[in-house]
Amino acid sequence: MKKVLDKAESRGRSLYDWLDSHHTFSFDEYYNPRRMNFGALRVLNDDRIAPGKGFGTHPHKNMEIISIPLKGKLKHGDSHQNSRVITVGDIQTMSAGTGIYHSEMNGSETESAEFLQIWIMPEKLGTPPVYKDYDIRPFLHKNKMSLIVSPDNDAPARLQQQTWFSIGEIEAGKKIEYHLHQSHGGVYIFLIEGEVKVDDTVLSRRDGLGVYETHSFELETFKDSHILFIEVPM
Repeated sequence: MKKVLDKAESRGRSLYDWLDSHHTFSFDEYYNPRRMNFGALRVLNDDRIAPGKGFGTHPHKNMEIISIPLKGKLKHGDSHQNSRVITVGDIQTMSAGTGIYHSEMNGSETESAEFLQIWIMPEKLGTPPVYKDYDIRPFLHKNKMSLIVSPDNDAPARLQQQTWFSIGEIEAGKKIEYHLHQSHGGVYIFLIEGEVKVDDTVLSRRDGLGVYETHSFELETFKDSHILFIEVPM
């Protein structure tokens, strides 16, 4: 097994009056040639948006994008007349394909919104743009990593890449084993909250760990933890 560790405090940061964003990989004004991507995982931003503010209308092209709310309300609008407000327990996916314009705003005028913005490089270029949102609450189970995104129909959401997202809230003192879906894949473990150990590496809140050249790994929780697995082609 090979590993790459990205500690929370080592991430890049964009700080504005309306946005506090931490970048695991190079993004915006943060550039680190050693932190460009993990396989097909290109962007993992940990965003906090001020009340009533957000990302105005802007374009995307040939990228698979998933947003996972962690707090508050996230309001989406796009050039295909989609308009949604999602909150904790929902996710949204967007295949930008040939091109789409969209906005991502805080849906509240009084409370901040927090979400993970994740970009995956697509398997094919030039596909038709698609936006969808999903209620993942029925699929979540205590002390289990629940599959929420896959390239086929065995998860609530689908992206146009060989990628699998699993998320879960795991109590302290548990062990979780993960088996990769593809021989050429890797898994990026992002610890939303808590403390865990993978192999001999301990992760704390907002740390990331990429593991690859392995068929499986075991994760042990030291504290109650909220965990995200992102499996991608390497």
